[in-house]
Amino acid sequence: MKHTLRQIFRSSNFLLGFIIFTFLLLVVTIYPILIKHPPLEIIGQGTFFQPGVYVNVYDSISAPKYILNLSNAAANRISNRLGDEERQDMKTWLIAYGVPEDQIDIVDTAKLLDLWMNSYDPNLMLPGMTYAKSQFYQRLDASLEGILETEGVSIAVANPQTGALEERQFIQQSEYVNIDQVANVRVLLLGTDNFGRDVLTELVKATKVSLQIGLVAGTVATLIGLTLGLLAGYIGGLMDDIIMFVTNLFTVIPGFVLLILISFSIGQEHRGANTIAVVIGFTSWVWTTRAVRAQVISLRNRDHVNLSKLSGHSVLHIILSDILPYIASYVVMAFILQISSGILSEAGLSILGLGPRTTLEPTLGLMMNWSLIYQAEILGKWWAYFPVIVTIALITFSMNLMNTGLDQVFNPALRE
Repeated sequence: MKHTLRQIFRSSNFLLGFIIFTFLLLVVTIYPILIKHPPLEIIGQGTFFQPGVYVNVYDSISAPKYILNLSNAAANRISNRLGDEERQDMKTWLIAYGVPEDQIDIVDTAKLLDLWMNSYDPNLMLPGMTYAKSQFYQRLDASLEGILETEGVSIAVANPQTGALEERQFIQQSEYVNIDQVANVRVLLLGTDNFGRDVLTELVKATKVSLQIGLVAGTVATLIGLTLGLLAGYIGGLMDDIIMFVTNLFTVIPGFVLLILISFSIGQEHRGANTIAVVIGFTSWVWTTRAVRAQVISLRNRDHVNLSKLSGHSVLHIILSDILPYIASYVVMAFILQISSGILSEAGLSILGLGPRTTLEPTLGLMMNWSLIYQAEILGKWWAYFPVIVTIALITFSMNLMNTGLDQVFNPALRE
């Protein structure tokens, strides 16, 4: 056993896959212990907040102020609200409005803003401009208000008796606060999704649930395939004919189509994560059965099996003691691939809207479904779907690497 394990971990493919998979397991185990936020808690009143560190504005006002005279502060302030893309958009509108292109200088901020303020009319609908684009230009125009001002801002509150505004604080543009002295700060490394939920926390939970689905589906599919393959391969005869007839029948019917039909018939209210996992397992055993049967047929007439028959051992004893140990490595490899296949099947079902119900716990497939429904890929909100794709790729890649490594260890032809 020690020698076998030593050989397995000497395989570079298996070792790399094992490290990646172990890292994912550690993340989904440790992260919820350190970060106790509910994965489906809606924290943002809006959709698709960008990744970053979010500081409470109210607490920032009351935090201690520090004067920093930074030479590029004004330029950074302007570029943050008026970048290259916004300047090109302004140029596009001005040209459509009728301003000659040679009069538009997108580099000179003062001239560009002066031309924009004198030309732009939020109530004007230019020919060929969609309503959505018109709304975009209105938001752009609103964001440009006071962009070149050098004065600070006053914070005033209404007097409860007179109703008049009274200045409470004046904030200069050169005043800064230390983020460690702000009471409420939230780090959103992957921003929020279409519902205003923390994508990273949701992704960790979704990865854990998808791994559980893959594990349950892989276990069910492997047990069914192993049992039928052992019976068909060893007993043969009528038993083999019946099992292979059923197997060939399921082979002709596309497995994913069958999976879709079963999931649809269950109904969304009854489609929990474990239910979907069992359904996936019951539709994924076919190739395992055929492969195990082929292995058993090559073993059933070996000398040690014939000797066990002559000794009067039962069929169950022969299968468990004289055949199963010789195909154990192959069963493990099939199990690894079934887990990977189960995760991909769940993702495919959820993208079609036939995965687990959406109100209890997320899965990787459900996160993809939500991002597609709310057009994250069209809007350029990459953090809502790209981390999910990377996570699915890492899981399947690591498992395929481990499977390849095991195949190299236990397959003499590949080992040589």
